Amino acid sequence: MADRVFIGRRRLIGATVAAGILALAACSSSKGGGGSTSSGSKTSPSVTLSEMDYYGTEPTKSALGTMLDSCASQVGVTIKRQVVQDLRTRLLQLVGAHSLPDLVLVDNPDLDQIAATGALVDLSAKGLSTDGFYPNVIAASTYQGKVYGLASGVNDLALYYHKKQFTAAGLQPPKTWSELKADAAKLSSGTKHFGLGMALPATEEGSFQFEALFFSGGADLKTLNSPQAVSALQLVSDMLKAGSMPKDVLTWNQANVEEQFANGTLAMMVNGPWQLPLLKKAGTDFGVVTMPVPDSGGTSSSPLGGEVWAAAQGSKSDKAVDVIKCMTAAGNAVTWSKMVNYVPANQSAAAELPASVPEMKTFVDEIAGAKGRTVDLGPDYPKYSEALWTAVQAALSGRSSPQAALDAAQKQAVS
Repeated sequence: MADRVFIGRRRLIGATVAAGILALAACSSSKGGGGSTSSGSKTSPSVTLSEMDYYGTEPTKSALGTMLDSCASQVGVTIKRQVVQDLRTRLLQLVGAHSLPDLVLVDNPDLDQIAATGALVDLSAKGLSTDGFYPNVIAASTYQGKVYGLASGVNDLALYYHKKQFTAAGLQPPKTWSELKADAAKLSSGTKHFGLGMALPATEEGSFQFEALFFSGGADLKTLNSPQAVSALQLVSDMLKAGSMPKDVLTWNQANVEEQFANGTLAMMVNGPWQLPLLKKAGTDFGVVTMPVPDSGGTSSSPLGGEVWAAAQGSKSDKAVDVIKCMTAAGNAVTWSKMVNYVPANQSAAAELPASVPEMKTFVDEIAGAKGRTVDLGPDYPKYSEALWTAVQAALSGRSSPQAALDAAQKQAVS
């Protein structure tokens, strides 16, 4: 889909990104978690790097271009950029043709498929330090023990709630699944107002959103039909059947969910930090809390979202790695994260973010427990994801029970 709504480039407020673009000129990339950059001729670079990403919507398209130009100048190269919407498909085609771009910015669950071809550089072997980065971020960028990608910023999912609706109902934000279910029921009325909304279409976006409850319930992707997984799907199924969630969740994307929350149709929603500027612009009085967990206990979690920089094997790989060092340095990571409403991948930088952006605190608090989708499955993740969203669709449409749907999903994934 255009701009791959479920991962990052969401509709952002132009002023936020424009301010960030101006700040880039003053932002030094010579220090931070990504290490120091190489310097070179800034007047007539002799090396041109090809680059590919999927940030095609303004103003983030220009913001990324400005940051790339800044790092290119510091490294002493020229970067020829290309924006491709269906980037994973295109990159796998280029791998087959032995013509991968020198530098790529890919969705983190797509990295392992590309790394498995042998086309990417082991960044740690090139001297790129991962000190100070969240361990789960590095794990999501590692394939067969080697680090093939590095993120500037990452994202996760949390639970948004309408403060006024909760106050009027005498409720506190839910912490457990039973509280979530009860609150969603109490805040629903007829067919025009619902307690909870989330995006569960038959795409990776549907898996991404469902995984927030799936992981918070203690399930793992290797066993799609575990008791924990069945409980998570049963919870959503029960709320849909009770009228606490609209049937539209089967086709909505995350932007649709945000729109319905902003206009007051939904009392709660599962969504990411990229929605913050839209909600503030709409004047929505909202709060954000970590994902509820089962009544028996657990840790609030989420799938780990965001993109990673990777470099292709070849004669220009050293320069490409130098650009990645610059792009992922702590200073640039903070600037970029503020522009796109991400959490910096550098832990110390992330810890400082809520002081300047208070609304990000919940997402920062939850990010350390976010799960990389390929950590256990590697290049097989897409098969499991498709099986999972197929099961969610089957259960919520009434074609199958949650148990039967996930049993079928597990068979589909391992076949």
